Amino acid sequence: MVDLSQGFPRHWLAGGAFRTQFFNAMSMSFPVGEQDFIDSVREAALALPDDAEHASLHATIRDFVGQEATHRRVHTLYNTELEKQGLVNHWQHWAAKLIALGRERNMPAISRLAVTAAFEHYTAVLADLTLRNPEIMGDADPMLRTLWTWHAVEETEHKAVAFDLYLTLGGSYKTRVRWYMFAMTRFTIMATRQTVNNLWHDRTLFKPSTWLDAASFFFGSHGLFWLSFMPLLGYLKRDFHPWQHDNRALAEQWLRANADRYSIVRGLKAA
Repeated sequence: MVDLSQGFPRHWLAGGAFRTQFFNAMSMSFPVGEQDFIDSVREAALALPDDAEHASLHATIRDFVGQEATHRRVHTLYNTELEKQGLVNHWQHWAAKLIALGRERNMPAISRLAVTAAFEHYTAVLADLTLRNPEIMGDADPMLRTLWTWHAVEETEHKAVAFDLYLTLGGSYKTRVRWYMFAMTRFTIMATRQTVNNLWHDRTLFKPSTWLDAASFFFGSHGLFWLSFMPLLGYLKRDFHPWQHDNRALAEQWLRANADRYSIVRGLKAA
């Protein structure tokens, strides 16, 4: 699909330092984060009956694991290139410490699953914005535009898996919302810190053009803040479900148009 070994431009997204380093920061979180998503879903799924009634959910879990394992490997290669560009991935260590702390405190499997469902909602919202607003990636390096859009498609395909498993296992609304607030707070802090760190190593942190790019990216006419605020807030509704916003047609449209540029992953095993 893409050959990351060939490298890519330092400011690959519309020549903008901020928006490039924001997406680079996202990539830095994926290998550790997505392995934890796999682990949390697998752990929780041990309590899911292996019968005909739950066969469909078991199948979607296998697909979820395969897709997330692929994302983990691709973004590991991506992050290797970022290291060559002089960036330092702190987010992977922050995330690993947070995950280890949860295990030390014997965090219940249903709570770990609630955290995964929360992060999956955030990535699903970002994925939908990428698919619905192609101008976000419109001036990106072609290879990375393909990578991020493909990732958005697969996040869309499996956006309800952790949530459905959580509901099936009897997860409560209160626990879901509490861990969502925790996850969004931690995500915002770590994303901000890693993006700023990337800009520091990129030597663009104090350039006025960087912060003009940030203002446009978040608060412009199609800014990320305006586009994502209500979808993110929607998770707090008691009757929320990811497929209340059914955007499968957007994902299928991209897959049909780019059938020669991707391969379907189903049921792949992960470490």
